[in-house]
Amino acid sequence: MIEQQIKAAIRDIPDFPKPGIIFKDITPILKDPQLCLDVVDAFVEQLKGIKIDAVAGIESRGFLFGLTLATKLGVPFVPVRKAGKLPFTIKQKAYKLEYGTAVIELHTDAFEPGQHILIHDDLLATGGTALAASELIKEMGGEVAGFSFVVGLGFLNGKERLQPISENLIVLADY
Repeated sequence: MIEQQIKAAIRDIPDFPKPGIIFKDITPILKDPQLCLDVVDAFVEQLKGIKIDAVAGIESRGFLFGLTLATKLGVPFVPVRKAGKLPFTIKQKAYKLEYGTAVIELHTDAFEPGQHILIHDDLLATGGTALAASELIKEMGGEVAGFSFVVGLGFLNGKERLQPISENLIVLADY
């Protein structure tokens, strides 16, 4: 049910951000407050029985549902940001993209060692950013509780990259 609702709301944007790409735009979901609540409730339902001490949302669209999900679960929200965006002491992780490299950061006091962190983002494509976030969390002493995504592009094999880290992998709408 939730998959059909999400797919009905998402719009395809051809040739964005570059020619040949069909961008899955989730912003129409944000115009429907009830659908937003339903998305978070679907995550909460599928996360039952999984120990989660915090939700780490990946910049920037991972913040959209990540904070609400953390609040609904009664746990802290941890922003995973691009380099240079966090004001306190940070730890960084560089990772490769198809066209170069990127760097993500976490505050060094974002969570305690041994805590179980759910990594959340809006979309799972190749899994590179989520993989880098999981590596950074592990380097800081955290445990990866799982991954959650609103949308997945299954043909890009991101699930296969992330499943060795945690089998707790939720994608609400898969393409």
